[in-house]
Amino acid sequence: MPKYVIERELTGVGKLPAQELENISAKSCDVLRAMGPEIQWVQSYVTGDKLYCVYIAPNEAAIREHAQRGGFPVTRISQVTSIIDPTTAEANRVRTAGSV
Repeated sequence: MPKYVIERELTGVGKLPAQELENISAKSCDVLRAMGPEIQWVQSYVTGDKLYCVYIAPNEAAIREHAQRGGFPVTRISQVTSIIDPTTAEANRVRTAGSV
């Protein structure tokens, strides 16, 4: 199933108290439970004025429906096409070393 990164502009979100972030999280979970298991929230990154949320969903429409039902803003939805990390560099080195 596709993975998405959702950018949400929320002025001052990085300064919200823990209780307010808990409330936002609970609202999101309530909406997700009502929508069923096909859409999953992986995690979110809180910055000064934005949230970057990672979701697994069948399509962009499901992401938008979740946002609409929960009253969450959506600035941009981007489908993840690849995931890289430090081990990605190592994989190439292992393949090259093995072919010598």
